Amino acid sequence: MNSAVNTPAGQEGSTPNAAAWVRTWGASPQASNNSVSFIEPFENATLRQIVRISGGGHRIRIRISNEYATAPLAIGAARVAITDTDAENQDGSDHAVTFDGQPTATVPAGAPILSDPIDLPAPGLSRLAISLYLPDRVDTATCHGTFHTLGWLIPGDATTLTSLPADATLLPAQALITAVEVQPDTPTRAIAVIGDSRVDGIGSTPGTDRRWTDLLAERLAARGGQTTCVVNQGIGGNRLLTDGIGTAALARFDRDVLTTPGLGHVVIAVGNDLISSFAPHTEETAGFLDMFPGEPVGVNDIIAAHLQLAARARTHGAKAYAATIAPYGGSDMYTPEGDKAREQINAWIRTSGAFDGVLDFDAAWRDPADPSRIHSDLHMGDSLHGNDAGYAALAESIDLTLFD
Repeated sequence: MNSAVNTPAGQEGSTPNAAAWVRTWGASPQASNNSVSFIEPFENATLRQIVRISGGGHRIRIRISNEYATAPLAIGAARVAITDTDAENQDGSDHAVTFDGQPTATVPAGAPILSDPIDLPAPGLSRLAISLYLPDRVDTATCHGTFHTLGWLIPGDATTLTSLPADATLLPAQALITAVEVQPDTPTRAIAVIGDSRVDGIGSTPGTDRRWTDLLAERLAARGGQTTCVVNQGIGGNRLLTDGIGTAALARFDRDVLTTPGLGHVVIAVGNDLISSFAPHTEETAGFLDMFPGEPVGVNDIIAAHLQLAARARTHGAKAYAATIAPYGGSDMYTPEGDKAREQINAWIRTSGAFDGVLDFDAAWRDPADPSRIHSDLHMGDSLHGNDAGYAALAESIDLTLFD
């Protein structure tokens, strides 16, 4: 169980309003050439993607992003439905998605678009099938470079199909859809989690919602009481201070976290600055480190970044939490110097009183026989990222009273 550290500087979030919109799912947008995976150019095609929302409501709306594109995005048709585990739409749940009352829209390059409200009652933890028909050529689709849900590319306008056709091909990454928001029936708040690949769930089973944020949403739903949505804004390879894979967390924080409708809590869980700064430069690591430009940073730089994010969260009335950095001994990126820095940062996170609570992921993952390593049962085989059991251990370690 994690310790909650109450600080005088922490501000209580505003009282949630049952009629207000709340973000229930998110995927931080990335440029197609600045991500782990990207979408090849396509034309006259339908993107069908499945996302699992955390908290439910009687209406939904969808945010679509063209923020990293070089040309306007034409949406020829869009539909949404509740789906089951076989990607079959539930009877009676299929709804058209409109934009300013129209079935089509053009999204300027560099901009997002928010759909009209859709009268679709969607229970918490339900899966939505979102279909977008894109009639024109799309060369640079704004994407999210890892894909832990499921998605397909289908020729032509397939938005009205209730099941997948034989010519559907798997998408390698999330594309265009960056948020789902709900209008809940009861007062609801959102937890926004900003992080790297361990937040984004690298190593968990795709399509099964086994990231620790997904499992936290399940635990919060099971306990009852006030509804709390969990919004994952992790990017695999992301850093706090410097761009690399994805825009740096300090730079994207306003867009991905502070503008979250219904925001009540922020979790900071980024460890890649430390890992990339202290990593050994070897033949095994050279290609990976090429994706991390910029000068190395030290312990004080990482602490200062955490303090900045906490202060900015509280300015928006949200509580600020930090996760300790989990072990990575045995990975290609490990050095004793990096591990010493990790221990210094973790000690500060636990004892400084700078946060409203601490998620002690280091304690949840470390091997008692060698605290520099993740327990062998909890990582995917690279001594760096979790497996399904590892992410379950993180979710179970979180004190749910932090989010009361």
